[in-house]
Amino acid sequence: MTIEFQVQGVRVSELARRYGTPLFVYDGTALRDRFHGLRDRLHPAMEIFYSLKANPNISVCALLHSFGARAEVSSLVELTTALRAGVPPQQVIFLGPGKSRQELAACLDTGIYAVVCESIPEVALVDELARERGVKAPVALRVNPRFAVRRSGLAMGGKPRQFGIDEEELFGQTDLVKRFPDVDLMGVQVYMGTRILHEAVIVENTTRILDLAERLSAALNLELRMVDVGGGLGVSYFDGESDLDAQVLTDGLNPVIEDFTARHPGTRLIMELGRYLTAEAGTYVMGVRYTKTSMGERFAVADGGTHHHMAAVGIGSFVKRNFPMAVLNRLDEPATEEWNVTGPLCTPGDTIGKKVPLPPVRPGDLIGVHRSGAYGPTASPGLFLSHGYPAEVLVHEGRCHLVRERDSPDDLLQRQRLYDPTAHDEADVPH
Repeated sequence: MTIEFQVQGVRVSELARRYGTPLFVYDGTALRDRFHGLRDRLHPAMEIFYSLKANPNISVCALLHSFGARAEVSSLVELTTALRAGVPPQQVIFLGPGKSRQELAACLDTGIYAVVCESIPEVALVDELARERGVKAPVALRVNPRFAVRRSGLAMGGKPRQFGIDEEELFGQTDLVKRFPDVDLMGVQVYMGTRILHEAVIVENTTRILDLAERLSAALNLELRMVDVGGGLGVSYFDGESDLDAQVLTDGLNPVIEDFTARHPGTRLIMELGRYLTAEAGTYVMGVRYTKTSMGERFAVADGGTHHHMAAVGIGSFVKRNFPMAVLNRLDEPATEEWNVTGPLCTPGDTIGKKVPLPPVRPGDLIGVHRSGAYGPTASPGLFLSHGYPAEVLVHEGRCHLVRERDSPDDLLQRQRLYDPTAHDEADVPH
């Protein structure tokens, strides 16, 4: 009997039949278990904010919010998504090094909990916008600290960065609160790095961030109502990696949090999590169109590829390593061959897996890339060759929900305009 990959009892062949391929499938039970696996162990004073950048699907956001997650956003659309998903404004923070005037105005107009400012000129612009509206703008300062993260997949601080205000510069801004009277400087945010797979490193980072926040608060006479310790909790994708142990992690974190809250009982503590919450819950499903051999190597040419899943190519990595992959419709067959799994794009870069151990692959097979719930469509060039973005399906409580329709040719063309050489716009009309 052939064993198929299933999501809550729904066979992958049924999902492919109903929704077509390629598609992303999200397991609602896996999302719930991942969230509560940490939430139920973590000190209650530390709130979990879902980073929409990892997966901005509105249904994924809404489901995580139903479990208790708040929202961290970095664009006007992400802000709108979080609010439409039911996240109250006071459970939303907005980050990003290049916020537009429109985005900052929307933050003030919707009354979100905090704007995380990443430069002094940005604080000045928020002050101006707040004054125009007759409000006090809640602002947290993102700090680029002197210390650097160890053992992270991607460092975000500790060196010259576009992110945050250098620690040395901030300690010299002792008049900051007075200079911007329409800004309520109420907190500190530090994000050190991402894809950290060592519990002790996360504990050390958190300890140092909380210490830095206390010192800044004293130096700037800043009321410390919020500290955002970032996050960066990693997910293992590759051989030799291991997932974080939530119990070991919280056994180390909780005493640090308890010690801080004893000194600052009124301070709101925030941890941002994106990849950690969603990656494991997603599978990217591709249909094999053709198989071939070229110069002794096997190729499975699928209908999906890097235009939907750039993360699987190793974006941001120096060494290309394969995400976990399988022939989903024949899980019981042993991996006896090596296959290059490629997509439909006219570029040699469209290789989603190199020399992947798989059973003999045939046209019509369904190949899955596991741990694909984070940085799939959101970090991929979906418009390359005008293939568009795939369908996204959420399976929750045994029921399938189409949470994003597949792009059609009309979808991709509707915002384009055919040039008409006989037409004149207003700029061409003589005055």
